[in-house]
Amino acid sequence: MDEKLNWLLLAEKFISDGDPRALKAVARELFDLDKNSAEGPAIMAESALYLGNLDEAEILANDALTLEPHNLRARLVLGGVAGEKFNLHAELKTLGTVINDSHKAINNLKMLLNNYRSKFSLSRKADTPEVEDGKKAVEAKISIANATLYKALCWISNGLYLAGEPAQAAEALNEASTLTDKNERAAELYSKHLFLKNYRDLAPQVSKETAAHYNDFFSGVNVYAHDRKNLSADKKLRVGYISPDFRQHALANFVLPFLRDFDSDNFSVFCYHTGKKDAVTERLKRNKVSWRDLSGRNERTTARIISEDNLDILVDLSGHSQNSCLPIMACKPAPIQISALGYTATTGLKAIDYFLSDMVCLPEQESPAGFTEKIVRVDNCHLCYAPGVVRDMPAAGIKAPVLENDFVTYGSFNNFAKVSDDVLYLWRAILENSPDSILIIKSKICSIESGREIVRERLTKMSLPLDRIQLRPYSPDYLEQYRDIDVALDTFPYTGGLTTCEALYMGVPVVTLRGKSHGSRFGMSILNAADLPELIAKNSMDYIKKAVHIGKHRELVAGYHAGLREHLLKSPLMDSKKYMQQIEKIYRDIWKDYCTAKPKRKKFSNFTYKE
Repeated sequence: MDEKLNWLLLAEKFISDGDPRALKAVARELFDLDKNSAEGPAIMAESALYLGNLDEAEILANDALTLEPHNLRARLVLGGVAGEKFNLHAELKTLGTVINDSHKAINNLKMLLNNYRSKFSLSRKADTPEVEDGKKAVEAKISIANATLYKALCWISNGLYLAGEPAQAAEALNEASTLTDKNERAAELYSKHLFLKNYRDLAPQVSKETAAHYNDFFSGVNVYAHDRKNLSADKKLRVGYISPDFRQHALANFVLPFLRDFDSDNFSVFCYHTGKKDAVTERLKRNKVSWRDLSGRNERTTARIISEDNLDILVDLSGHSQNSCLPIMACKPAPIQISALGYTATTGLKAIDYFLSDMVCLPEQESPAGFTEKIVRVDNCHLCYAPGVVRDMPAAGIKAPVLENDFVTYGSFNNFAKVSDDVLYLWRAILENSPDSILIIKSKICSIESGREIVRERLTKMSLPLDRIQLRPYSPDYLEQYRDIDVALDTFPYTGGLTTCEALYMGVPVVTLRGKSHGSRFGMSILNAADLPELIAKNSMDYIKKAVHIGKHRELVAGYHAGLREHLLKSPLMDSKKYMQQIEKIYRDIWKDYCTAKPKRKKFSNFTYKE
């Protein structure tokens, strides 16, 4: 191979190692080698991008394109700069072109390599150094093009997700997972792919099969053996909870019952925190639990520390969410492992024995076709809303806005990625049947101008009246802004979780659609536990009718706003003690089954707690 290709391969190694300064040295070598080559300024631009020097990166990338208008690396950098500057339109367009052109380049190079091999397969020259060097050169170019494609796919997935295109983002991550030779990174990308698949309809069996592939990334992992001497069914159980999100995060609004309201006479509780720390972390640590800060440790070390605590049950609270703990769970540091709270679908990981659900999301008579885990159920919602750890909760908006505005205000504070086209169709119908109403959409995508443009484009495409829709950016006072909303509209098939609970707590009724799958029934589960069955729509037409009906009756809206918080506080959704009694009954039943199972302990039973 020529010297230039060797330097380009070294550049990709430095990028993979996360060493942008070494990348600069490669760029200088390429400058010296060929001042008319675009690769020198392109690699220098990529280094500047990683170092956060966006203006420098943009200038250098354009210099490279002056020398070579179609240079993939230079265009990749411009896409990355656009992403860092939150210019979504430019980011998606530029990276999309890079991805398409990378595919073409790779296909052409593979054809060249195949022709090369065919041409010399029967030739005496097949084994000469010249032929082998030629093959290596083509293979090196394929490797470099694959690296460009990999980066473009990873970057565009973030932009697509923010732009409300989770299905496309999921597919980008899936393809990216096949382009890295680092198993840990491939597993991480595939995990993110699985998370985003939940944003749109997916048949349970397809969901299960797709998730089951995740287990393949851990086929070579040596799991811990658990030869417990004390298998007494009534012994004091050691239960652990693991998460990267014992901090300012949605999880903090649901985790407090597990740390505060457990039966300390019969259970010892351990918390394993693998993420960042903040003031919320310190508040959670004040509970009478054994706390382990494991942030920054690798999966195997973390698993060893957990194993040494001799837990009986380990509960993962992350699932396939960001910074997932599933690679730790794959080591099986506890004999019984459960997935709960942080994820609404199957993990696909064989090391997870059980999945915590409820009688609404997954009725007992319904086959759990979408899960690789055994299902355990509580009666009401499988989470318990316990606000106040993250921040002091503001007073509810006692007076409904409609009483002063003379028109009803609908609203959604959900992640815009959850807003499918089907959701927009129903929102349009609601506005059409409530002529004087308005709709407030509050989401992170509305925090940037290019994001607002994308939202407006989608709304226009779906024929929603832009003059009756307000786009609001994310803001720390988002809870107080519920005082501007009369009726909240849930999304589907990925419903609100914390967003629904917060709206209700702030006195705002939430209309949700009963789904057909486990995750799509989450909103229904919350409202059922909140004793608000009248807000659950059985189909799309019912969703429209309920939203319009509530909006047309001011006294009904006013009643919700005046009394909903007090109602919620008395509901099963916030009854943490009763909730923990159900959870601990499940733990005890699971443990008893483990103690009486056959030696291999591969068979477990489903348990449903009933009063």
